[in-house]
Amino acid sequence: MTTNTAHGGGPAESASTADLVSQAATQISTLVRDELALAKLELAEKGKRAGIGGGLFGGAAVLAWFGLGLLLTLAVVLIDLVWPLWAAVLVVMVVVFAAAAVAALLGKQKLKAATPPLPSDAVAGVQADVRTVKTAAQTGRHA
Repeated sequence: MTTNTAHGGGPAESASTADLVSQAATQISTLVRDELALAKLELAEKGKRAGIGGGLFGGAAVLAWFGLGLLLTLAVVLIDLVWPLWAAVLVVMVVVFAAAAVAALLGKQKLKAATPPLPSDAVAGVQADVRTVKTAAQTGRHA
């Protein structure tokens, strides 16, 4: 081991290149391992929060579903004040089925617009990148 007196000759400068590369590899390995452990802990915490949030959102959806049922029942009762019960139920049922049909048609249009499920913008970007690399490689060979 030789020391470099021009730069102060400290202990880091007396280490061989192989020792320095080995130390760097060890430090990088430790850094990556620590970062992965931190990411794992962070994802676990976020996963717990997402699970709780999803459960609360699901509970809210169930309560809203029951609320909708009660609202429809209220509509039947209100119409029953004017018409016979069978007519009130029939009217509310027709309105609900009409709303379902409209939602189904709109959903079908949205699904049709979303197909094929390929990331066309990303594919076009990759194809442009490949063309650029090919052009650069061909230009580099001719230069």
